[in-house]
Formats: sequence, structure tokens, C-alpha cells
Amino acid sequence: MKPACDRLMETPVYGITEAAQYLRVPLNTLRYWVHGGGPVPALIRLAGSEPSRLSFMNLLECYMLSSMRAIYDVRIPKVRKSLATLAKYVQHRHPLVEQAFQTDRRDLFIEHVGKVVNLSKDEQILIPGVMELYLERIERDPKGLFKLYPFVMERTANEPRLILINPAVGFGKPVIAGTGISTAVVSSRFNARESVPDLASEYGVSPKQIEEAIRWEQRTAAVAA
Repeated sequence: MKPACDRLMETPVYGITEAAQYLRVPLNTLRYWVHGGGPVPALIRLAGSEPSRLSFMNLLECYMLSSMRAIYDVRIPKVRKSLATLAKYVQHRHPLVEQAFQTDRRDLFIEHVGKVVNLSKDEQILIPGVMELYLERIERDPKGLFKLYPFVMERTANEPRLILINPAVGFGKPVIAGTGISTAVVSSRFNARESVPDLASEYGVSPKQIEEAIRWEQRTAAVAA
């Protein structure tokens, strides 16, 4: 990975409240993931020295945890145990992002040297689990830069990929995919009574893209309320 690319993904730019809004995760839950609680250590290793700011890679890790919990009902203690077991097989700085997990809705698995390992039980099995739906929302370009297409309305395979969070675009803030158009700016102009057709015409995108940007911001605001 090139140093400039690494810096983009590892720079702590997201406040915990902001990250919780983007991920649709309760603020206290996110705090527990990144800070731990009492004797329980944090699940996420923050990239910088600031205890209340996440990097883009940290944001992706929390997105993975959220998806595991929401879609497959994989419990966080089991994730914690699985990560400890994973470290016996392979070392990753951000294992939730860099390692492809599978699940059968109870346990987590990886494929390692041609064999499937049940990380929850630290044993090899013969039948792989189901590929995670959330992995399809994360892409990596040839330069090694990750980008995220977050869920807007529902965590399903039918959700369009019209909103993008990319550390190399718009300072890592949400934009309309394929453009540098800020969803926050679009929503602000819509709230100022500019019409969807007019905004679509001015920005050179479809009304559907404008509507999705507005939905994203409305949902984000609802989480913050």
C-alpha cells in the first residue's frame, strides 16, 4: 500500500458521534467497541492518539461489527473470541476489514491454507459458512484504497449503492457515488426549497441520486435526534 493511501485511510477524522450516525449504531454501543468497558478491552484499535476520533479504517471495522450483529445476529463476545483465535493464524492491523469472514449465523469462520476454520471454537471444519452480505458494500481500488457504500434504508442485497464514503473524496464525508457531490450540501439546498429536478439538472445527476442523498441525510439526522 502506498504511504499516501495509507495516510488517507488511517488519519483520525471522524468523531464518535459522527461515526455512530453514519453507521446507524447507538452512540454508547460504538463507544464500547472503540474504548471497551471496565476490564473488557476495546474491539477496535484506534489509528491515532485521539481517543474520540476514528480513521476511515476504524469506520469500516465498526461497520463490519454493526453488520455482523444486525444481519447475522453474531454476538460481540463471540466476535472478540474469534479475533483472538484469528491472531493465531494470521496477523492483521484491521482484521475485521482485511480478513474475509464467513458465518452460519452462530459462529465465524475463515478459510486458511485450503481449510475452513471455525474461529469461535478454534477447530477446522469441512463445510464453509455463508459469505457476509456487508463485504459486498466495501471495495478496494488497485492502489489499495478502501471505500464504503453504506446502507441507507435497509441492510439488504437490494439496497442501491448511490452513497459513497471514500477517504480520498470530499474529505471522507458522504457523497453521491461517482461524483464529489456532498450529500449534506444537496440536503441543505433541498431544505432551502430547491426542487429535486432542479438540483439533478444543476449537478448533472439523476433525480434518483438526489433523492437518495436527501434520504441519507434525513436518516443520519434522525439517528442524531
